[in-house]
Amino acid sequence: MVLGSINLDLVVRLASLPRPGETVVGDRLLRFPGGKGANQAVAAARLGAQVRMLGRVGNDGFAEELLNGLADDGVDVSGIARDGEEPSGAALILVEKGGQNTIAIAPGANWRVGSAEVGLLSGGLEPGDVLVLQLEVPLETVRTAAEAGRGAGARVVLNAAPVQPSLTLSALPAVDLLVVNEGEASRLSGLEVRDPAGAEQAAAVLGRAGSAVVVTLGALGAVLWERGKAERIAAHPVQSVDTTAAGDAFVGAVACALAAGESYPDAVRLGSAAGALATTKLGARSSLPWLAEVRSLLGSNTR
Repeated sequence: MVLGSINLDLVVRLASLPRPGETVVGDRLLRFPGGKGANQAVAAARLGAQVRMLGRVGNDGFAEELLNGLADDGVDVSGIARDGEEPSGAALILVEKGGQNTIAIAPGANWRVGSAEVGLLSGGLEPGDVLVLQLEVPLETVRTAAEAGRGAGARVVLNAAPVQPSLTLSALPAVDLLVVNEGEASRLSGLEVRDPAGAEQAAAVLGRAGSAVVVTLGALGAVLWERGKAERIAAHPVQSVDTTAAGDAFVGAVACALAAGESYPDAVRLGSAAGALATTKLGARSSLPWLAEVRSLLGSNTR
């Protein structure tokens, strides 16, 4: 089960990202269904997981497109409400030629995800299920959802993104697995993270509350901290086009693997393959890989 954000992504490709005050002419405007929560739900579903999405869209022109996009990928959308007071969420994404991006989000209905969604979650989880959360809905909702998930015996995965300036490590809810990138790990741990050694130090700090921790490092792979020990997971070399959904592909794949009973290291390996493949295509939802693609990449790297 995934509780989180649902957005429409508006994407422009550019030769280079604009500096403050600079206007850069780009390519045509592209539209993709997105949102971290929705992307992670689709990422898991494409790898074979049974996924139910909880969240909100507006009562507007974006809503049908967003709901249909999730349903087309096999995600159960019966827990998604239409909000009559706020529009559907949107993300404005600029992507440069090398694949790096900048993103601005207008949360809209996502910021009204609350007690109603947590109530649906509480009634729908069973021991052994996996609950996936992110931070594009209110933090208090994330906190109560995590408590409800653990109370139901589910394994709770939190992707602590995006990190808000006021967010501290002590404010994060207790979860089974915390997933962060190097920037998020740096902000939450207070340590500079630039390489696997720095990621191991930050993960040790982030894991003091008892959670397993994964710090993703892009082309440098990932670091898994579990039960006081660190393990480095290698990256998969690919030709990167757009990194927008790499983190969401990673989290969705990890959740899918955990739901299937895999260990944390094996789940992270699957996540690394899915995340790498997601950078090879433009757009968020359109880049999320299918199971056959992930198996092919994993197989090609073990020969």
